[in-house]
Amino acid sequence: MQPSEKTAKTLKIAVDAMGGDHAPQATVEGAALAGKELGLQVILVGNEEIITREVEKFPQAQSFLHIQPAAEVIEMKEPPSQALRRKRNSSVKVATDLVKSGEAQAVVSAGNTGATLAASLLILRPLKGIDRPAIATFLPTATPQGFSILLDAGANVDCKAAQMFQFGIMGHVYAQNILRTDSPRLGLLSIGEEDSKGNEVSKEAHRLLSRSSLNFIGNVEGREIFEGKADVIVCDGFTGNIALKIGESVAEMFADTMREAFTSSLRTKLAYLLMKPHFQALKKRIDYSEYGGAPLLGVNGICIIGHGRSSPKAIKNAIGLAHRLSEEDLNEYIRGDIELNSELQDIKKRKGKFWKSLQGCSSLHSGKGAPKE
Repeated sequence: MQPSEKTAKTLKIAVDAMGGDHAPQATVEGAALAGKELGLQVILVGNEEIITREVEKFPQAQSFLHIQPAAEVIEMKEPPSQALRRKRNSSVKVATDLVKSGEAQAVVSAGNTGATLAASLLILRPLKGIDRPAIATFLPTATPQGFSILLDAGANVDCKAAQMFQFGIMGHVYAQNILRTDSPRLGLLSIGEEDSKGNEVSKEAHRLLSRSSLNFIGNVEGREIFEGKADVIVCDGFTGNIALKIGESVAEMFADTMREAFTSSLRTKLAYLLMKPHFQALKKRIDYSEYGGAPLLGVNGICIIGHGRSSPKAIKNAIGLAHRLSEEDLNEYIRGDIELNSELQDIKKRKGKFWKSLQGCSSLHSGKGAPKE
């Protein structure tokens, strides 16, 4: 399957300019950087007067920055589904509507994660053959590639085996066609390597993945997440978000500990100067802003969810990721692999164990910020 021929000149990325802790300053500056460095057209959605003042700070960027007015903003702590119904002219909804209408090819938001997810589900709708979309995030690993992909990272608290099977397909497609990983190794996060380990859902997901066309290597334990044993790690959103947050806290604790150790005396300060290039390389590997955002895989359109604390650099990279996924026609690859493995899903449907509703999508009921990549 060949991706469609789109160029940066024709692609437009809609950005929720009011979303994020540092919006709109960070979102507008990030959009200006993306336009300048990547040659992209960006539509900034939100309060026209406020955004215009920010855009005026970047006179050279005004040719590729466009403003789409939206009078309302969904705050971080607002219940997403209620807020979307109440605020029909919110920046995240209007930005998603632009993708639905074809005026933009992707949406980027660092605002209320649940609202971004809900807007994508209700406006863009899931791809054919996909029950629930999943958030795919990068995890640093001790491998030459430097990272693995974890999904779901928090979109779905409760998952069925067939849904986790779909996560595996989407993660495989993302790694193979976008990250250019040949035959990505797919692992299932569980409490032991043996097939018999795990709860009933994970054991059934193991059986499905084992019979699929994917390069499934079996269960992956928590201690192996950062070792790079698998290129793609599948789990439910509840487990995935906990694993992600634990990883974040360990990284922050390590950084604080090293900072304290290397500033305790003149000798350690001199040692830091010698080690500084290595620490900078490590920081870059675990810095979420390097990746920009996490794609919401499995909807009819491209949606990138940024961290609530996104800096201009993170916004720029999130826009770049959105452009790349659009340009490469990621969803066409997902549709192809879902069809290739459709027989296994048909078995689950006949047993009555496939999807019923979107009630298990955790972020529809929570306004918390996006996970750090």
